[in-house]
Amino acid sequence: SASAEDGAIRSLVGGFDFNRNKFNHVTQAWRQPGSSFKPFIYSAALEKGFTPASVIADEPLTISAGETGSQAWEPKNYDGKFEGPMSLRTALAKSKNMVSIRVLQSIGVHYAQDWITRFGFEADKHPPYLTMALGAGSVTPLQMATAYGVFATGGYRVEPMLVSKVTDSSGRVLIEAKVPELDESLRTLEARNAFVMSSLLQEVTRSGTGAKAIAELERQV
Repeated sequence: SASAEDGAIRSLVGGFDFNRNKFNHVTQAWRQPGSSFKPFIYSAALEKGFTPASVIADEPLTISAGETGSQAWEPKNYDGKFEGPMSLRTALAKSKNMVSIRVLQSIGVHYAQDWITRFGFEADKHPPYLTMALGAGSVTPLQMATAYGVFATGGYRVEPMLVSKVTDSSGRVLIEAKVPELDESLRTLEARNAFVMSSLLQEVTRSGTGAKAIAELERQV
């Protein structure tokens, strides 16, 4: 976990036993983010004119072999159900795959691939295909924490900081990290985009896929 405002890492668990395995899963493990990547596609969509009230079809979709470059693709929703036209807000709350794919199809995969670099993701780890909408690219856990921090800070990207200060045996400070000021030099996302995305993400925890977790944790949204 880390503080979104100053990037200070409060805890980092890279593995079970450093003596057995020195591989740090937080910084070195590349994994598919899955549905947790959808908000970054939706953020790109807001810049392309979509709004939380935009209506998109949650209906079956078939991508031909010619479009995929390999074989035909018939994606499904996680629950296997299609609920017809729905707002962008509802679609994100319910994590609807069909809507996410249609949104990406509308804004263009190359545009989305460029947009996600604003959050610290590497473009070449997210090939420009529609599967990007379902989080088929590769990220590290630390990248994900940094990226979500952009929404939390209102549009500023703050690099994670693991060491705040180093002193010698006498207590003399040798190195001290500078706490970043959230000025426009760190802005990577317009404040309006970050505000709307924060609202959409709150809906996920109120009525969507994250509602049960919030209820169990007894947290306020």
